[in-house]
Amino acid sequence: MNRLTLPVAWRRRLPADALTWLYSAFVLLLLVCGSIALLADVLWWWLVPLAVPAVVALLQDWRWAYYLLLFSLAFSHEINLPSGLSTDIPSEPLMLVVTGCCLAALITGSVRLPARLLRHPLVLLVFLAWLWAAACTLVSVDVLKSVKYLLAKTWYLLPFGLVTWLVVRRPAHVWRVAGCYAFGVFISTLYTVVRHASHGFSFDTIHQAVQPFFRNHVIYAATLALLIPYVWYAARAAETRWARRLWLAAFGLFLFGVFTSFTRASILAVVLSGGFYCVIRWRLTRLVLIGSAMATLIAVGYFVQQNKYLLYAPDYEKTVFYGDNFEKHLEATYKLEDVSGMERLYRWVAAARMFHDKPITGTGPSTFYPEYKHYTVKSFRTYVSDNPEHSTTHNYFLLLLAEQGLPGLLLFVLLLSTALLLIERLYHQTRLPSLRYVVLAAGLSFYIIVFHLLLNELVEVDKIGSFFFIALVILIRVQEWVSYPEAALPIDSPSPRA
Repeated sequence: MNRLTLPVAWRRRLPADALTWLYSAFVLLLLVCGSIALLADVLWWWLVPLAVPAVVALLQDWRWAYYLLLFSLAFSHEINLPSGLSTDIPSEPLMLVVTGCCLAALITGSVRLPARLLRHPLVLLVFLAWLWAAACTLVSVDVLKSVKYLLAKTWYLLPFGLVTWLVVRRPAHVWRVAGCYAFGVFISTLYTVVRHASHGFSFDTIHQAVQPFFRNHVIYAATLALLIPYVWYAARAAETRWARRLWLAAFGLFLFGVFTSFTRASILAVVLSGGFYCVIRWRLTRLVLIGSAMATLIAVGYFVQQNKYLLYAPDYEKTVFYGDNFEKHLEATYKLEDVSGMERLYRWVAAARMFHDKPITGTGPSTFYPEYKHYTVKSFRTYVSDNPEHSTTHNYFLLLLAEQGLPGLLLFVLLLSTALLLIERLYHQTRLPSLRYVVLAAGLSFYIIVFHLLLNELVEVDKIGSFFFIALVILIRVQEWVSYPEAALPIDSPSPRA
């Protein structure tokens, strides 16, 4: 046998297709790394066979990392780090991966952003709000916390903002994004409902039932509430019977979860979302915004004049929490005897005094705790005011006012007003049912999130804040589809690559 026939005969025994080659390479990598791990007694070598294919897939098409991020949000869990910082696992590391891929794509030029996107009012307002937060960081009372806030905001905006814009190219992609998150939330909700059912769906066991996937019942209920518009309109837009049934099953479970969470804000938000639908349908958004602004100014003027807010200080002995009776809990709420409501008032007064002390730049992003304790009024104190959870104002607008001053609040209010007006305009501009379903899903979900901000600060919570920005991007996309039909790429258009 000569030297020429040997290679030919050898090549005939080799696998011809690429998949077999890849499988063989993976098995070889697994054997080599496994041998090293056993011989050197270093267990992390076992991770290499998993990491290498992931990196290869990431370089080929990094949309899968984005969808994995959306799915992981349902199971993310906050862990505490040194220096009083915290992170969400596994969502935040995945945010960093998607952010890195997005930046690499922008640097290499494989992704180019149209000028009309960069000039969009919502994009400009988000960018200006980020710049102002950066300016407030320079004079923050705790620069480390403010820098962490600024970095976290960056890897929120890029994955859920820019990458969402790259991924959502057609109306059908909206349901894919919502479905990826809804699928994970469906699993975590089913787990929670089963645990809660074992305790008879009692009010005092809901906090325990939502663990470990949700920090508390408020985040649990808010997550379900913001997804309800998406799953409802996805069911209406579904083209097959089985898809419609799956979406409706998710709708029923999420609605059941909201009402058995005993979370007043979420239940009210879902109910009032029907009222917001009427507002946009009857073109009343401007009147509602003007009325809300006037009511806020009148209320502030009333409470500030001659310190009338002191008249509403709670009775320390009467503020109670009916943990085993939801009806009494509601009764205590409107009688101003509910401890959670009065504790909110305690912190709202402190936030107002913080703003009065530093009206322009505030104390700096993410510095409300423990700074607010220097501004509290003792007559509003309740027996839970020690605040072992390190929670903040329970009102995102007052939180911005205290931490980023009046400019920070005005930029955020302008962003919300612009988005709400855009929802109304797009609703009346769209004629296709497929587009109108997208507008209503994103618009009503956005309204539900904004309603929650009156009683909680949820924009920085990954489970809720992610879809705050995703809703804004969807509205931008719909406006492009209406104004620039060529912006809706065909089905077989190339996917974003790193």
